[in-house]
Amino acid sequence: MKDRTLRVVTGLVAVVGALSAWRALQPSLRVPIPSLANKAEERMQDFRDALYFPIREFMDGGNPYNPAAMFANWPVRQDFNLYQPYHLVLHMPFALPSYRVGAVAFTVVSLLLLTLLAWMAAAHVRVRVPIPLVLGTVVLATLLVTSQLGKAQLYVGQVNPLIAVGAAGALMARSSHPRWAALALAAAWLKPQFGLPLAILLFARGSQRVALTGTAIAAVASLPWVALLIARGGGVGPFLDVIAANLAHANSTSYGAVDSVTAQRVDLPAVLFRLTGWVAPGAEALALVGILALSVVLLRRLDRLGNPNATAIADLLTCLAVVVAVVHQPGDLLIAVPAMALVAALWWRHRREHDWRIVGFAVAALAVPFAHLHFVDNALVALLGARAGVTLDGVAIVTAWVLLVIYAFRLVRVREPVVEGAR
Repeated sequence: MKDRTLRVVTGLVAVVGALSAWRALQPSLRVPIPSLANKAEERMQDFRDALYFPIREFMDGGNPYNPAAMFANWPVRQDFNLYQPYHLVLHMPFALPSYRVGAVAFTVVSLLLLTLLAWMAAAHVRVRVPIPLVLGTVVLATLLVTSQLGKAQLYVGQVNPLIAVGAAGALMARSSHPRWAALALAAAWLKPQFGLPLAILLFARGSQRVALTGTAIAAVASLPWVALLIARGGGVGPFLDVIAANLAHANSTSYGAVDSVTAQRVDLPAVLFRLTGWVAPGAEALALVGILALSVVLLRRLDRLGNPNATAIADLLTCLAVVVAVVHQPGDLLIAVPAMALVAALWWRHRREHDWRIVGFAVAALAVPFAHLHFVDNALVALLGARAGVTLDGVAIVTAWVLLVIYAFRLVRVREPVVEGAR
């Protein structure tokens, strides 16, 4: 591609991306000030319920992990889940100004983080596929902010862009820059359902220093605020009672329970319930242990192949294992964007090879949550009902994970890799 054509294409895509970004910023600009009368408002609801008012409760001397206190003191609809306590300090700048100013600032930072994630993905692909870095970044950033997953993060004000940058960064930098990878893992620990499985899988894949250091950074960053909450609450016992109440409330809500037909959950137990109407006793614990155990064995064998293509598959499998093993929502798939982009590029290069067909189907399945736009959801719900709308993404992600597990078993079944790059 000639330089002039490259600049024109990059500029045109950038214009589309800027328009999408401006549109994605609108909910934060127009969101009403929260009150008891508009608790059902979806615009910036996660910013409201998981950031702004929990931090306000913390600054006022209370314990935001206590559902009773949050519902009594603030106009929130959801309880404050067990985010790492350092979240209360890290995001405090967004809770200091007025609600709308904080919401707009948080959305702008989230847009920048999505752009950073796109740059990371483009740089990751460029190592194996010669694409212009600027063009790759602009294209991927535009796709992200236009996709349903990207828009949803900004519409409801989730912290997933930061966690995605952390999780993807930990995977990408674990060998070349272990110190940065450890810091990135600490950011992914913001939500323990990301940090715990990711740390275990990084440890199993030989990045013990990254896993232990990143976990230690997250713990050290949170311990002072845990101690403060314990002191405020009258001791360890009352604090543990609050945590138990928090977990009990989360497991009973229509938007979080594994047996909810309306929750936006994409982990294996929730997806199986949607498809069968049945949940096995201890299904969530069994899924977490079983998926991680399978992943540890499979990922270690993939890494021992010493094949760059197998490593790319292993990185994507790591991200998907994190998402399907424990409670997650569609937007949590953002952690897989760099690994997914590289595997998609490799599949395109090898698309005529029979062995790579299953990878192509997996990538296509992973594209479903990104393409699940509002008009697509309306058509799906009209055709199959509301339950299909909240089930499709989970089925697609679990299907992609199963397909990649099958492909990985084919790779490690013999000593010699079967991908072309190893021939």
